[in-house]
Amino acid sequence: MRYGATILDASGLRLTAQEKALFRAVKPFGFILFARNIETPDQVRALCDELREAAGHEAVITVDQEGGRVQRLRAPHWRDWTAPLDFVQAAGPNAAEAMYLRFRLIADELHRVGIDSNCAPMVDVAGAQTHAFLRNRCYGTTPDAVAALGRAAADGMLAGGVLPVVKHMPGHGRATMDSHFDLPQVDAPRAALDTHDFAPFKV
Repeated sequence: MRYGATILDASGLRLTAQEKALFRAVKPFGFILFARNIETPDQVRALCDELREAAGHEAVITVDQEGGRVQRLRAPHWRDWTAPLDFVQAAGPNAAEAMYLRFRLIADELHRVGIDSNCAPMVDVAGAQTHAFLRNRCYGTTPDAVAALGRAAADGMLAGGVLPVVKHMPGHGRATMDSHFDLPQVDAPRAALDTHDFAPFKV
């Protein structure tokens, strides 16, 4: 059976009859959950079951669970984390091990409620001009450090049965505006992008 090459979402904590009918017809590849879909572990698990049942297969279910400002599953039912850059700086020379453990724990929490993918690691390289909306979500200011920490985060998730989704776009760390509201433009030379911004995405 063929499934659609789409990732869809739901409007609330449980599926409506219209959503079930739509997902049965479309058979999407997967789903993404947002804060509006998250309340308790039992509720999230039931929603994931409904999504897969409606899709008619073991659809991938993903979420944004970076830790810090961007995490959809929060206390009191799940761990709250400090922002990634603050976490990395606090860990110092143990940052790679700390990031592995952070995302291994995140993977465990996700897997327990039926979520099998996470929109992380984020391997944008922070710079002096990186917009505040993005800066403390980054893992570092050099390609090598970001690549190593991104690899550690991905390995932690994979060890917990959760598929990582690397983001965002090479060059996004150079953005001086919030891409949720404006369209950043980066005019760095291709050679600079290749050696600096693209590098962590290749590891």
